[in-house]
Amino acid sequence: MALAVLALACILGTLVGCAKKPVQPGPAEAAPPPAPSTLDLVARHGELRVCSTGDYKPFTFLDPATGQWSGIDVDMAGDMARKLGVRMTMVPTSFANVVADLTAGRCDVGMGGISITLDRARKAAFSDPYLVDGKTPITRCAEVARFANLALIDRPGVRVVVNPGGTNEEFDNTHLKRADIVRYPDNNTIFDELLQNRADLMITDASEALFQAKQHPELCAVNPAHPMSFGPKAYLLPRGDVVFQQWVNQWLRLTLGGGTYQTFTKPWTG
Repeated sequence: MALAVLALACILGTLVGCAKKPVQPGPAEAAPPPAPSTLDLVARHGELRVCSTGDYKPFTFLDPATGQWSGIDVDMAGDMARKLGVRMTMVPTSFANVVADLTAGRCDVGMGGISITLDRARKAAFSDPYLVDGKTPITRCAEVARFANLALIDRPGVRVVVNPGGTNEEFDNTHLKRADIVRYPDNNTIFDELLQNRADLMITDASEALFQAKQHPELCAVNPAHPMSFGPKAYLLPRGDVVFQQWVNQWLRLTLGGGTYQTFTKPWTG
């Protein structure tokens, strides 16, 4: 009997000894390093690439004859590059493609009168707004009373000209059901369509309407102090890059508060 008990004890001891030992947790795997911020990449490359349409005075204009850029946001882009200690390179784009160009890495920032929209905000980030704007009509001065509000505009036979691909076309498509929307591809010459009576009005941002009315005394902005929408303007930035976004916002606050922005706007808006 004693021998049997001893044998059973040996068997049990062997089984206990063979039991799998608990796995001890090893050292935590190192997290992959975060992607470098655009702020660091710009400094590394010595270049700030700025996407802009070049067809939206007073914010941005690319002279087709000389290839020279000008405009409020071109000056602002130059100031941003100087503060970063790098050169500025302008990258032509369109309002329809500016988000895609930014997200594809063709530029570091989008500038040039870009309105904040929820659709754009799904794909990219924005700086703090630097201007509050909104849609307003511009027409021949003799026709101002005829197009005093949206109800008077949205009538059969009224010709509303628009450059496709931006928020102007989006506004027209949303609000005009009976008027004729006339799409015209060149935003630099689109106001000639009004001057030559090939269109009755254009609905654009109040800032552009006021600027163009100043350039063409025959044209008048309609109620620009009371626009038909709310459209703040800001700079388009890569989504998720909080470091770069914070730097741009700090630069923007200092530029607005210190009078630099106002200096850039004066030659264009008076």
